[in-house]
Order: sequence, then structure tokens, then C-alpha cells
Amino acid sequence: MSIINRYWMVQFLRFFGIVQFIVLAIFVAVDYLTNLNKFFKAGISLVDALGYVLLKTPFMFVQFTPAGVVLAVIVVFGLMNRNNELLALKAGGISAYTLVTPAVVAGILLSVSMFFLGETVVPVTMAKANYIKYSVIKKKHQVHATRENIWIKSDDTIAHFKFFNPVDQTLSGVSLTRMDDHFRVVQRMDARSGVYKEGQWHFFNMMVQDFSPGDDTGKVTLHDEKVVDMALLPEDLGQMVKKTDEMRFVELAAHIKKVEQEGYDATTYRVDLLGKTAFPFICLIMAIMGAAVGMRPKIKENLPLGIVMGLGMAFLYWILYSFTTSLGYGRMLPPFISAWSANFLFLCVALFYLTRTE
Repeated sequence: MSIINRYWMVQFLRFFGIVQFIVLAIFVAVDYLTNLNKFFKAGISLVDALGYVLLKTPFMFVQFTPAGVVLAVIVVFGLMNRNNELLALKAGGISAYTLVTPAVVAGILLSVSMFFLGETVVPVTMAKANYIKYSVIKKKHQVHATRENIWIKSDDTIAHFKFFNPVDQTLSGVSLTRMDDHFRVVQRMDARSGVYKEGQWHFFNMMVQDFSPGDDTGKVTLHDEKVVDMALLPEDLGQMVKKTDEMRFVELAAHIKKVEQEGYDATTYRVDLLGKTAFPFICLIMAIMGAAVGMRPKIKENLPLGIVMGLGMAFLYWILYSFTTSLGYGRMLPPFISAWSANFLFLCVALFYLTRTE
């Protein structure tokens, strides 16, 4: 590595570390203080509450990294621009593309680091944080859940759902068992599928067995569609099932294969799977974009403008990425396009902007 690249990398790591530290400190302070009332109601000590908030910092570090990259790159090149270091280097025959090399290297390294964190630290910490959130703080129904099997004990009913799709709020493989005060089964309902609409659960192809004392077989009735009163909401189920940020890439890929083999639609999970590779890649794109912005003549006299532009680009990427993934969840775009289209668009803009800078 040349002296220039080493110098740039040291400056970048310094500003990147400052940006990430400030952002994460603000996140911890805001999340901790705004949820103090919930912690007190749940009977959680202040120390345990702080531990709960800190469990979410690896995930937030990954989420904030693209913004940190573009801001740090803009600041480094902006200061070099203001101090006429870029002018001196160009006068020595060094092109803008050569100066971008350390930024590209930093972007690649951070992309790999984000993916590594998403596969190792983030799934573990988010699983613990979500458990505390829903089981300790919110005190939801007694539940044991994975993506494809959900067991819930609520009042006098034990519910089992084979599969829940949070996008269209549908259930598959439904089994509801109701018991009396002596824990005897009084009714069992089995349905092929169900959907939440107009504030009620509608189940299809349902078989209902009503049991009376001493009757082992029960009275059986069949229903093409039946409305069942349940206190459980789709939002509750969406919170209870295992999140994709709690699953590693290989684990999620295996889950998708299993879901499709059982005949269920795994489109939403395919979008999440591709997003695990698409989102880290944005660090490289943001590094190129930041270099193109920081080297422009306007930034030499107005560095705050470059910082605002960097924040704006990170915000626009978030909006576009969220929009395209939502289209993927709704099956309006293929999973690959929905996960990668934002990256492709921003890469084209970054490269075009860089050529104009040169």
C-alpha cells in the first residue's frame, strides 16, 4: 500500500469511527430514555434495560454503516480538497480514479464486515433482544415459535399454526384445541388455511370436533369457511415468529427450501435472503459516491454541503431499498430485482458522478 493510500485510510478510519460512535451513542441514549416507562412497568432494572438496548447495537451498527461510509469519505476528500492536497496530487499526474482506490478498498472491506456481522453476531444478539422485548417487556402469549411452527397458549386455547405469512396475513395448517377448567378437551378445530380480514379470522376447509364428558370421538362438523373469535392479532404472530435478522444466510436458505417443499410461498423470505447480500454491497457504492462528491470543486468551499448531500444520498437509498423490497414482498417484482435494483441504480449514479468529477 502506497503512502497516499495509507494516509487516506488512516483519515477515513478516524472519521468513520467518530461518525459511528456518535450515531450509536445517540441511538442508545434515545432508545433507553424513551422506553424507561416500559422497563419500569415490566419490572426490569436499569442495568438490565441498558443491556437490552446494547444487544441491538450490532444490528444498528450494520444499518448505520452505509451512511457512516459516505459521510467519512466525503469528509476525507473534502478536507483534502480544501487543503489543496487533491490539486497537488493531480498536478503530480495522479488521476481521480487512482485516488478513489483506497475508498473502494475500504468499501469492499466494510461490505465483507457487514455480511460477517450479519452472519455471526447480529442473529444471536437480535434473538436475545426480541425474546426480552416480547416475552419480558410486552409479556405476550406463552409461545414457542419458528418460521414454520407456532405454538401458543392463550387462556383456554392451545393453538398450533404450521406456517404464517406476515405479508398477506395468512395461516396454514391450523389446529385449535380448547379445554375446560379441568383441562379436559372440549373442542378441537382443524383447518387447512386461514386469513385475517375485516377484523376477524376466517378459516377454510375446517373440521370441528365437539367433545362431551365420556365421549372420545366427539361430534364432527365440516365447514367450507368459518369465522373463529381469537384474541390473537396478525401483528402478534408477526412478532412471535423468528425474524430473518435472527437467521443466518445458510439457515434462511434451508428454511426457504423446506417451505417450498411443503407447498408454501417463500417469496418474502427469498427477498430477505437476497437482501442479506445486497445490503452490505451498498458500502462499496457509497464509498464511490462519497469520493465523487468530496472531490468536486463546490465542496472545497462548502464542506457542510457535501455532508448534507451524503446524508441525503443515504436517506434516498433507504427509501428506494425499502420501496423495492416491499414490491418484492407483494410479488410485484422478482426477488432478485427487488433486492438489488436500488444497488444497481445507485452504482450507475455513482459511476456517472465520478466520471464527471474526473
